[in-house]
Amino acid sequence: MKTKLKFSIRAPFHLIGGPVFAAAVLLMASNAQAQNLFESGHSGNIYEFTPGGVQSTFASGLNTPTGLAFNNAGDLFVTDWILGNIYEYTPGGVQSTFASGLDEPWGLAFNSAGDLFETDEGSGNIYEFTPGGVRSTFASGLSNPTGLAFNGAGNLFVAAFTGGSIYEFTLGGVRSTFASAGLPTALAFNAAGDLFESDTASGNIYEFTPGGGRSTFASGLNYPYGLAFNNAGDLFEADQGTDNIYEFTAGGVRSTFASGLNGQLLLAFQGVALPVPEPSALGLLAVGMFGITLLRRHRR
Repeated sequence: MKTKLKFSIRAPFHLIGGPVFAAAVLLMASNAQAQNLFESGHSGNIYEFTPGGVQSTFASGLNTPTGLAFNNAGDLFVTDWILGNIYEYTPGGVQSTFASGLDEPWGLAFNSAGDLFETDEGSGNIYEFTPGGVRSTFASGLSNPTGLAFNGAGNLFVAAFTGGSIYEFTLGGVRSTFASAGLPTALAFNAAGDLFESDTASGNIYEFTPGGGRSTFASGLNYPYGLAFNNAGDLFEADQGTDNIYEFTAGGVRSTFASGLNGQLLLAFQGVALPVPEPSALGLLAVGMFGITLLRRHRR
């Protein structure tokens, strides 16, 4: 009887516990990696793409949706370049006006405190909005500011399109020139802290080290615009001249993620917060942990 009991206790771990526990972890990890991509463009729509490239319309009826950014609650913020508004969308697609009266609002980015920063291309200002919508001027006197992104230290990087420069701002608003560029458009940081810039003049994507060293990450593009990284570290680029969205591996290998679009502009991925494990993953995890617990009790 004791021999049979030994086998029945060990079996759940070797045959069920270990493999099922691993499967549950892998399932939850895959769910954490899954992010939908959002794209704005001249069509007046905001399109949503699953990781597999399936396209759907998230919002429509806009004039010229441009900048995109998600807050920590999962709400999507969108600039309308012509109308001078910033709209807020719930995850379910309900729209409200977050700010108005802007002069050609372009890019958006949130800092770690949850404040929203916006490049106002027409006025040459960068505005900061509290979560409640209170506006203040963070910087002024820029030449057609467009893309913006925060690095890990909380410094803000801004592309001055016609100025041909990328500026860095400290938390206190002190400005310095990080790099010179042709016609810098969009900016994005990878997990290593390198800055990527789409340059419409050259058709290249440039990569900058934190120290400012530049290298060419990709070339031969046709009016590259929006840039965004997914959780896996792949870079997505909105190629306005070809109406494609390209995906680049960390090593620079390019593939076409989506095609047949209409003047796409900017890109944004949903937030990277880990989701609550789905029931299937929780069930697998419970079975695996049960097997491990039985084995540990037996070994005592």
